Amino acid sequence: MSACAPTRTDHSPPTPTPPPRRRRFRVESADVSASVAVFLIALPLSLGIALATGAPLQAGLVAAAVGGIVAGRIGGCPLQVSGPAAGLTVVTADLIHQYGWRATCGITVLAGLAQLGLGCLKVARGALAVSPAVVHGMLAGIGITIAVAQVHIVLGGRPDSSVLTNLRALPAQLAHLDPAAVVISALTLTLLLAWPRIPGRVGSLLRKVPAALVAVFGATVTAALTGITLPRVDLPSWRSHALAGLPEGPALGIVAAVLTTTLVCSVQSLLGAVAVDKLAAGRTGPARVGRSDLDRELLGQGAANIVSGALGGLPVAGVAVRSTANVNSGAVSRNSTMLHGGLVVIAALLLVPLLERIPLASLAALVMAVGIQMVSLNHIRTVTRHREVPVYAATTLGVVCLGVLQGVLLGIAVAVALALHRLTHTRITHEEKEGVHHVRVSGQLTFLAVPRLSRTLHRVPHGTRAVVELDGSFMDHAAYESLQDWRSSHTARGGSAELKDHRTGVRSAGTPSSTVCRCRPWTPWRNHRCDMPTAAVRQDAADTTGAPRPDTHELARGISSFHRNTAPLVREELARLAREGQRPSQLFLTCADSRLVTSMITASGPGDLFVVRNVGNLVPPPGQEHSDDSVAAAIEYAVDVLGVRSITVCGHSGCGAMQALLAAEPGAAPTPLRRWLRHGEPSLARLADEPPERPRLAPRPVADAVEELSLANVVQQLAHLRAHESVARAMAGGALELHGMYFHVGEARAYLLGEEGAGGAEAEAAVFHEVREDLKADVREAPEVGSLV
Repeated sequence: MSACAPTRTDHSPPTPTPPPRRRRFRVESADVSASVAVFLIALPLSLGIALATGAPLQAGLVAAAVGGIVAGRIGGCPLQVSGPAAGLTVVTADLIHQYGWRATCGITVLAGLAQLGLGCLKVARGALAVSPAVVHGMLAGIGITIAVAQVHIVLGGRPDSSVLTNLRALPAQLAHLDPAAVVISALTLTLLLAWPRIPGRVGSLLRKVPAALVAVFGATVTAALTGITLPRVDLPSWRSHALAGLPEGPALGIVAAVLTTTLVCSVQSLLGAVAVDKLAAGRTGPARVGRSDLDRELLGQGAANIVSGALGGLPVAGVAVRSTANVNSGAVSRNSTMLHGGLVVIAALLLVPLLERIPLASLAALVMAVGIQMVSLNHIRTVTRHREVPVYAATTLGVVCLGVLQGVLLGIAVAVALALHRLTHTRITHEEKEGVHHVRVSGQLTFLAVPRLSRTLHRVPHGTRAVVELDGSFMDHAAYESLQDWRSSHTARGGSAELKDHRTGVRSAGTPSSTVCRCRPWTPWRNHRCDMPTAAVRQDAADTTGAPRPDTHELARGISSFHRNTAPLVREELARLAREGQRPSQLFLTCADSRLVTSMITASGPGDLFVVRNVGNLVPPPGQEHSDDSVAAAIEYAVDVLGVRSITVCGHSGCGAMQALLAAEPGAAPTPLRRWLRHGEPSLARLADEPPERPRLAPRPVADAVEELSLANVVQQLAHLRAHESVARAMAGGALELHGMYFHVGEARAYLLGEEGAGGAEAEAAVFHEVREDLKADVREAPEVGSLV
C-alpha cells in the first residue's frame, strides 16, 4: 500500500452525503413595495374600466387578478403588468351591446386561443410592423370615445354606445346636469391633477401614494361625510357572478369580434413590452432584467384571456400606466406583478363593503381623464415630424366613427397608400449657380423616376462641373445604373460629377462591382485585383507608349479611388479643418513600418492625431540628437504649440529595427541606419536587466526576443520622452500624459501599457494589457488598462 494512501482504523459505515437543500422561494423587498404601488393604481382603474364598458364591476377585478397572476407568471415581459386596459374599453362595450355579457366572455376565451396560436407560430415581431401612426391613432380614437361616453356619467346622466349619439346628446345633458355628480367628479379630477404637483419635501413623500387612489378615496370620503346621494359601486355576490357562455349570432360577426379583440390585445401588449424594455434599460438603481421574449409574452396574454374570459372577467392586455409604475417602483422580477394580482384577489374578497361606497361619478371622472391622456400631444408631434398625420387622423376618425377594427384597417390602408405615393413621387430639379450645375433629387429614386432623371442629367453640358444632391433614403438598381452611367460618360468628356447625400447614406438595391472600384480605403495594393474600367486609369499615369507605368499605376489608381469614393465623404470635414487649423489631442509616435496604419488601428480621423514616424519608433534623449532634431522638434511643437494632452509611443511585432539591434556586430561601419539605431541601445541594456525589470504581455507569454526587445523599447523611449524639457514641464503641470502601446501585426491586436508600468522608468515592471473588444462598450469593465489611445 502506498504511504500516501489513507487508512481506516474503524469499520463504521461512511457518512452519507446530505441531500441537496431545496432552494426556498424568495421575494425581494423591491418587488413587494412595487406590487403594493401597482395594486393601489389597479384597484380603482379596474372598477372604472368595467364601469365604462358596461360590464359587471367584478369583471374588472377578475381581469386584474388574472392578468397579474397568469400573464405575470407565463408572459415573456417580467415587468409588464397586465389587466383590463382602457384601450379595450370601446371593443368590449361594443361586444356587450351586440352579444351580451356572457357571450363577450366567450369571445374573450376565443381571442385568448387565437393569441396562443399566434404565439406558437412565433409571429409576435410581425405585430410590431404596424405603423406607429396607426397604433397612436387607434389609442387616440379609443381615448376620445371613452372621454365622450364618461362625460355623461360625470354630468349625472347615462351614455349611449355610439360616440356620435353621445356628442349629439351632450347639449341636452349639459342642460340637465346633476350638481352632486359634477361636484364629486370635479373633486376627483382636481385631486388627480394636483396631487403629483405638490411641491417641496412633503410633496415628494406624498407623491409616493398613487394619484388615482387619492382622487377616488378623497371623493368617496367627501361623499360619505357630506351625505351626498349618488349611484355607487354595486358588487353583487360572487355566487351570482356570471361566467362565460357561447356567443350566438352570425359566424362572420363573431369571427370579426374575435379578430378585433385579438388584434387590440396583442398589439397593445407587444408595444407595451417594448416600452417596458426601454424603461427598464434606462434606470440605474435596481438590477436589470433581460429583454422581453415577445412570443412568450403573446402566449402569456393568451392564457390570461382564456382564464379571465372563463371566469367572467374583462379582456386582458398589457397596461402602460401600471407597467410604468411597476418599473419606476423598482421591481426586479415577475414576482411584483404576481403579488399585485394576489392583492387584487384579497381586496375583491375582503374589501367589498369599502369598495361599494365609491361613487360611480368618481370612477367615471378617473376613466375620462385616462381617455383624455390617450390623446397624446407627444404622439401627435412625432407623427407630424415623420409626415404621417394623414395616417393618424384617418385611424382616429375611423375608430371614433366606425369602430376599432374598421379604424385600424382604414389607417393601414392610408399608410400603404402614403408609402406608395412617396415611393413613386420623386421631384427632380436642375439649376446652374456660378458655373456649377446642381441636380437635386427629392424623394425615393426608383425605376419609375429613371426617365425623368435621365432627361435632367443630359441637360448638363459636357465638360462642366455637376453636383447631384440626393434627398431620398432609397435608390434601386435601375436608378443606380442610370446615375453611374451618366457619371462615367460625363467624366470621360472632361467634366466632373459629385454625389452628395443629405441623409445618413443613400441605400441602394444593388451596386454593380464592374462600374467603379468599391474597395475599402485600407485595401492593400499588393496582390489586389479590382475590376476597373479602362477609363478609370488616368492618362497622366501612362508612359509615352500609352501603357500605364508599373511604378505609378497603383498610386494613380489609389488617388482616383480616393477622389471618387472617399473625398466626397471627408471633404466637408477637411474643409472645416482647413478653416480652423489643426488641433489634435494626441501625439502618436510610431515606427515607419508599412504595415502600421495608424488611423486604422486607432479608429481615428483627420485632425485627431499628430503622427511622427521613424525607424524603430525611437526618441533620441536630449543632447544626443547629433544634427537630427526632427523628433525633438516634433515633440516641442506638439506640446508647446499644439497643446496635445497625451503622447503615445507605439511599437509593433516583427520590427526590422529591433532585429537590426539584436543582430548588430561591434565595430561595424557607421552607416546612417546604424548611427540612428544607437538611440535604441538603451533598450538593449534594459533587456539585459534582471527578469523582474523586463516588460511583459499580460494575456500571454512573450513570443520571441524581437517582441521582448520591442516591448522594452517602448518603455525606454517613454523614459527618453520624460527627459525632454517641454514634456517634463507639461507633465509637472498635469497637462500631459504618456502612454505605451504595442501592436501585434499578425494578430491585429493592440496592447496598452497598464498602470503597473505607468510610474516611469523606475517602475518595477511594465505590463502591456490586451485592449479587449468589450472595452469599446465599457472601459470600466477593465480597470487594469491605463488609458485608451
